[in-house]
Amino acid sequence: MKVLVIGSGGREYAIGSALSKDPAVEKIWFAPGNGATDALGENLSLSAYDELAAFAKREGIDLTIVGPEAPLVGGIVDVFEKEGLTIFGPSAQAAQLEGSKIFMKNFLARHKIPTARYLETDSFEKAERFIESLEAPIVVKADGLCAGKGVIIAPTREEAKEAARGMLSGEAFGEAGSRIVVEEFLDGYELSVFAVCDGKEYVVLPAAQDHKRLLDGDRGPNTGGMGAYAPTPLIDETLYRKLDERVIRPTLAGMEEEGMPFKGVLFIGVMVVGGEPYILEYNVRFGDPECEVLMPLLKSPASELFYKAATGRLSEARIEFHDRYAVGVVMASKNYPYKSSEPAEIIVDAIHHEDLAANSTIAYAGVSRGDDGKLYATGGRVLVCVGLGDSIREARDRAYMLVGQVHFAGKQCRTDIAYQALQE
Repeated sequence: MKVLVIGSGGREYAIGSALSKDPAVEKIWFAPGNGATDALGENLSLSAYDELAAFAKREGIDLTIVGPEAPLVGGIVDVFEKEGLTIFGPSAQAAQLEGSKIFMKNFLARHKIPTARYLETDSFEKAERFIESLEAPIVVKADGLCAGKGVIIAPTREEAKEAARGMLSGEAFGEAGSRIVVEEFLDGYELSVFAVCDGKEYVVLPAAQDHKRLLDGDRGPNTGGMGAYAPTPLIDETLYRKLDERVIRPTLAGMEEEGMPFKGVLFIGVMVVGGEPYILEYNVRFGDPECEVLMPLLKSPASELFYKAATGRLSEARIEFHDRYAVGVVMASKNYPYKSSEPAEIIVDAIHHEDLAANSTIAYAGVSRGDDGKLYATGGRVLVCVGLGDSIREARDRAYMLVGQVHFAGKQCRTDIAYQALQE
């Protein structure tokens, strides 16, 4: 099988790494990939959807996997399917679940899927009145894609109004904030649940928990994610059943009913309040860094999971996961997330400890290959050190042992990933 992976981050590296261990996979291409994906396959400089589709036809690509949200919302799946190509991901219509927070919230309301009370509007006056009716903190969201930065949790009503004003004026997020969602704050704990879907059937992956804040103890600014672990003990069979009955099944049935069957990864951002699940958001692709801890837990061939989902045949697949835990620690550049940092050479010490070598891996993200052949940290989130173990503590310890083997100028990371599960 020949596979094309669209994207350039740690998520796409992790998918490529899983595919590279699959005997059914003959060759992998990445578009555009990063400085380390060239060790797993071949990087392409193509970016236009029609050019990528033409390449896939010419090379006889059997499966294309789309990592990031922007191409999905932009309609890459529609372009490929029009050419008769097999591609993993939702159509542009179905990708509105992430592309428009207003579409998502209204979809939840139409199908009676539990979520926070909300208002969608393009009027500051209406937003202001609704904000006055809520207790602080208050959540304000830009409607469109904002690279994960379009959600503000305002600690006071005045700050919520300021956030709404900034979005609606275009100052904060441009056109993406021309309409906004204002919603009540749900006080509970957050989970990341992923379902791989084929339009009708689905496979639920081990539930993960990520760490968005920059600093230990969940302090500092929000980031794209500073670490994750899976599976989390904060979910049990009762909660899985509630998610299945109240969220996943109604979502797939609703999407099919509305003429946009959902294929690909459905990420469900869940807030658990008093044992009850409420939906914070949907994404239409794997989270990052959650993907980096989920892929090493996949026991079945990666190509089977993605190909059967893309071709509507998940019911034929027997997808299994290792009965283990994975913890991923993001190593970021010096100035992340405030501004870019100077490129820095990455040095990874040789791992002589057999146990660590067999139970850890690095997923590379913001890296480039220099003319000297060396790897350089050139992005905000540079790489993810992943440890595996029979317990969360064992996986966490191995992840941090691996962190100690990786060196580049200005490196930063949190030291408390998975603390919720370990009660530290």
